[in-house]
Amino acid sequence: MVRQTNLQVALAHLTTRVKQVLVAILSVTFGISMYIFINGFMTGVNDLQADLAFSTLAHIHVYNDLPEDRSNLLEQGAGGSGKLVNIRNPRVIQYTEGIKNAETVVQAISQVPEVTGISIQVNSSVFFRNGATKFNGMLAGVDAAREDELFAISESMVVGSWQALDQRGDGIILGSGLARKLSLKYNDIVMVSTADGVDRNFKIIGIIETTLVSIDDSRAYVSNKAARTLISKNLSYATDIQVNIKDYDAANEVARKIDRLVDFKVESWIEANGQLQAGNELRNYLALAVSFTILLVAGFGIYNIMNMTVNEKIKDIAILKAMGFEGGDIVQIFLTQSLIIGLIGGVVGMVFGGIVSYAINSIPFEIASISHLPMAYRTSDYLSAIGFGLLTTFVAGFLPAKNASKVDPVTIIRG
Repeated sequence: MVRQTNLQVALAHLTTRVKQVLVAILSVTFGISMYIFINGFMTGVNDLQADLAFSTLAHIHVYNDLPEDRSNLLEQGAGGSGKLVNIRNPRVIQYTEGIKNAETVVQAISQVPEVTGISIQVNSSVFFRNGATKFNGMLAGVDAAREDELFAISESMVVGSWQALDQRGDGIILGSGLARKLSLKYNDIVMVSTADGVDRNFKIIGIIETTLVSIDDSRAYVSNKAARTLISKNLSYATDIQVNIKDYDAANEVARKIDRLVDFKVESWIEANGQLQAGNELRNYLALAVSFTILLVAGFGIYNIMNMTVNEKIKDIAILKAMGFEGGDIVQIFLTQSLIIGLIGGVVGMVFGGIVSYAINSIPFEIASISHLPMAYRTSDYLSAIGFGLLTTFVAGFLPAKNASKVDPVTIIRG
């Protein structure tokens, strides 16, 4: 607890050197505001990247993973012994592709409390034709309502209605790039050809533009029923089951829970897209390093100012000690000054950092689907900023205060 007398002496020192105190406060203000801005910007970039990625990427992917190829029967039969093995009438085993009981799997996955949405997909590589024009792409059979729940895909519709997909068996929604390459527009007819030679005409009931080239230039959507009919599969067949959860950072843990409930491959987005997670972590480390450096520079500034104050007030310190002030009181006096500087600078820095972040966030920045620079406003950033600011000022003020407490009043007064 700060003694009343010590607090009065600390305030007296602060008010007699206003310019130096203002410089120290401004250094803390700059450090705190930059800490808030950099962390808010990096978090905003991470959130934006996650939103773009998860506009087509589910948190967890369930599919039928084909077994490892073990076609080298000679090597297996010899068992590594070098013996010659004679194999007659070898047969290639045809493994089952896809998921034949998709609804049963969906019911099992729904038991996991972290799951927020599930979508069944029937994906197939096909050719899209318009007269002599032909392009290879992916036909995705989906449940319109479930797909929109996971990816909010209806927000990317340029023309037409996403919900109409389940209402028309002959309806198809094309990516905007694919429609341009085929010279097709709304209400036109497009022919879809499968690898098995099955052809079918679909009417374009919508065009979608996600700004992702991999989607817009090569993908089209039909209903699950239409996709199953095209590739001659049963009514519960699926190639992929997409799952979203409450916290996508916990995808690995939830994937392990689902894996115990189903007999198919369960893959989290972290496992399939490690580079996305690595990019987020690297940006967080970069923001932390830059912020720490700024606060460290501010700390050195405060240290220099407090050290100068100690040197200038050396006779005052000697007089205080001669009057009965102990070394702990001297430390308390100078630490109080340092923490007051840190507190004022921290509060002003939080306000200024918030203003700068809002101003940057309001600047128009047109690129792809981004209309402004991304910025996140997290309470934790503001609390950690002022916490780090106080810690920096405490450490910066402690060393000069410790030196001041060791002053010998007799030596100083004698000169």
